[in-house]
Amino acid sequence: MIGIIGAMKPEIDGIKAIIENKKIEVISGVEYISGTVGETEVVAAQCGIGKVFAAICAQTMILRYAPEKIINVGVGGTLSKELSIGDIAVATEVVQHDMDTSPLGDPIGLLSGINIVKIPCDEALSAKFAKCAEELDIKVKRGVIASGDQFIATDIQKEKIKENFSAIACEMEGGSIGHVCYVNNVDFCVVRAISDSADGEANMDYPAFMKMAADNSAEVIKRFLKR
Repeated sequence: MIGIIGAMKPEIDGIKAIIENKKIEVISGVEYISGTVGETEVVAAQCGIGKVFAAICAQTMILRYAPEKIINVGVGGTLSKELSIGDIAVATEVVQHDMDTSPLGDPIGLLSGINIVKIPCDEALSAKFAKCAEELDIKVKRGVIASGDQFIATDIQKEKIKENFSAIACEMEGGSIGHVCYVNNVDFCVVRAISDSADGEANMDYPAFMKMAADNSAEVIKRFLKR
């Protein structure tokens, strides 16, 4: 069983469309669609925007469907000069850039209770998704993806996240999904297509490019599932 989580409708609709033998269940207001893609059992859900919704969805998915692996798919903002609109960022690690207990002497981003900053993604999954993107002729880069309950839209925010975590992309769910998977011993990976420049132009770019980026990320996931 592979679990797939996207925050917004365009991020997950492409995955839902290829699921066969569908069964639908609604838990805590989230619709979970389970079935098969080829010979692979899958469950897909639109969690909603932000870390809390994402964590609720991931924990429920684990308890109800017991997926072997969870993939967080969607769009994000670039923090790397090597990634432009439509390119793919695949996480090697995830962080929560808005977690900050540094006044107590902790490193910025330290996750209390598990006491780490960067949560590692499954290396084999990360490498496979990068390969799938390459096969689709989509430019791809692997690295740290940073999550927080903020839409990053200024150079100041962007540079702070890059400085603290050496992140290549930012979004609002992957870090919390990784956190839930980590404490449940479930392999995970985060795949993001770049939908905006994560700077002062983000509000202009986002409506125009989000759907194209979401389609790219969905194509990578579909290729992975069919293989």
